[in-house]
Amino acid sequence: MITYSLEPELTGEEFQKLLMASTLAERRPKTVETLKDMVKHADIILTARDGDKLVGVSRSISDFTYCTYLSDLAVDGAYQHQGIGKELIRLTKAQAPEAKLILLAAPAAREYYPKIGMTQFEYCFYQ
Repeated sequence: MITYSLEPELTGEEFQKLLMASTLAERRPKTVETLKDMVKHADIILTARDGDKLVGVSRSISDFTYCTYLSDLAVDGAYQHQGIGKELIRLTKAQAPEAKLILLAAPAAREYYPKIGMTQFEYCFYQ
């Protein structure tokens, strides 16, 4: 049974292990110190666990009023296609229900988000 919870104390090591078990590690920093800082400075960390095993995480930055940027959504490859990512997104949105939820899709996930009801916006810029 998968359990979901807010987990701001998630460790960089556990986050790194999950990133490696998902497809996100190839596009994220490799050092544990950087990953620790990413978790430390996030506003919303939601996890999905199968017992003690971390199988999913949603890491977001939010002002809780206008926008929430869902920076990382990772689900262990062995647990994908079970609705875990969709539930993590729902729970993230519930933390700041008035705020618009924004994310940048990984190339492999571009088809996923419209299927779960998210709207694609063509204008995005980064530096």
